Amino acid sequence: MRIAIGSDHRARDLKKKVIGLLAAAGHEVSDLGCHSDDAVDYPDVAGDVTAAVIRGAAERGILICGTGIGMSIAANKRSGIRAALCHDVFGVSRSRLHNDANVLCLGAEVAMGSLAEMLEIFIGTVWEGGRHQRRLDKITASECLPSV
Repeated sequence: MRIAIGSDHRARDLKKKVIGLLAAAGHEVSDLGCHSDDAVDYPDVAGDVTAAVIRGAAERGILICGTGIGMSIAANKRSGIRAALCHDVFGVSRSRLHNDANVLCLGAEVAMGSLAEMLEIFIGTVWEGGRHQRRLDKITASECLPSV
């Protein structure tokens, strides 16, 4: 699978670990930043990763910052992106099964479950569809609504 990944400066170490796990599992990983310890703005990195997913250069995206919250907020501003902030295997599984999440957001400074298992589930779990389609259709429709 083709995966785009990005992090801010606070999460570079975890990003390197994720890249290693994904590459070892045979996935093609595009590291879209950041590439130094210099401070970066997470919305910029989220924009690069979500753009790769939207245009089909990557099938999934992974975004990492200190808590994962900022990346999740920034990513979900983009039409067609369903970014899920997850801290454990159960959350990752449900994000794929029920929400067809195409971007996984992680926090480098928060407690997490088994990282390797979380990545395996994010990559390998197929969306259930069915009754969940109605809900995704509502999310997609709301992407076009003006701000109130």
